[in-house]
Amino acid sequence: MCLVPVLASAGIVWRGDFESGDRSQYSGTQMVSADRLQVVTSPVAEGKYALKATVRQGDDPINSSGNRNELVYQGKEAVGSEYYYRWKVMFATDFPSVDTWQLFTQWHHDGCCGSPPVEFYVRGEEIRLSLPGTGEVPWRTKLVRGVWHEFIMHVKWGATANTGFIELWHNKELVLPKRGAVTMYSGQKNYLKLGLYRNDTVKPVGVVYHDGFVQATTLADVMPVVVPPPVDAGTPPVDAGTPPVDAGSPGNVDAGAPEEPGDVDAGTPPVEEAPEDPEPMPGTGVPPAQGFPTEEAIAGEVGCSSAGGVPLAAFTLLGLLGLARVRRRRS
Repeated sequence: MCLVPVLASAGIVWRGDFESGDRSQYSGTQMVSADRLQVVTSPVAEGKYALKATVRQGDDPINSSGNRNELVYQGKEAVGSEYYYRWKVMFATDFPSVDTWQLFTQWHHDGCCGSPPVEFYVRGEEIRLSLPGTGEVPWRTKLVRGVWHEFIMHVKWGATANTGFIELWHNKELVLPKRGAVTMYSGQKNYLKLGLYRNDTVKPVGVVYHDGFVQATTLADVMPVVVPPPVDAGTPPVDAGTPPVDAGSPGNVDAGAPEEPGDVDAGTPPVEEAPEDPEPMPGTGVPPAQGFPTEEAIAGEVGCSSAGGVPLAAFTLLGLLGLARVRRRRS
């Protein structure tokens, strides 16, 4: 996706960009014939239309000095008013190189005579800004043909350097920082003239293209803002998480299928074998019951008579113990 220039419109005062498809945005013309100021579809700097201004030697529609074909816009800029102007100009590849003046944009005074207080012109191989009221040429640059030149002029209209100023950008570069300047004649208002006006000694045909003229109240209204396209970071991978462990479907288990040899049935606990019976009691064949004392322990606990025999109580106890062991064995 390409970068798109977006022009703010909050403070736009007037447009003369020819997007109407004709010359109707302007107050009037000074031309010898319609073919000298043509609205064309190519080349254009922006939009669909631009102006092609042509001057031939002898073109003098107002019986004045020089040859011209120009559009006029009666903006009537008054003393103390402040504006930004933006426009684009392209000089044909065969534009004449002559050591004299060839104006392409001017802010003229509404008086009868004299040079305009602010003018842009070509002389030889230079593009110049001139302030004839003070005789200054505060900016100049090399003439390059066949390409669009963008101009942005910030001006406060004033008859003295203390009340007026000028500031200029060329191709988006600030080439003339704001400085005090005489930008109008005392007691007069200014208006715009755009096209081509030159010394009547110039013989070759001159062609200049104009496009995108805008008058506004702030720099943001005339300085294109480049909006970058959104950054495509790609499609992030879908994190499905950790898949669940498939333990099998209980309903699919064939409970009747015989186990393969060697299969271990981990679900059936092994049968615990009964512990072997302890050794039987000496002389009886009956093992001693767990937790009951042996005869020796009883004899030792009860003791014998003085005659060496076992007391009657001891024999009685031993009989009872033997009977209990027999019953436990049978159970």
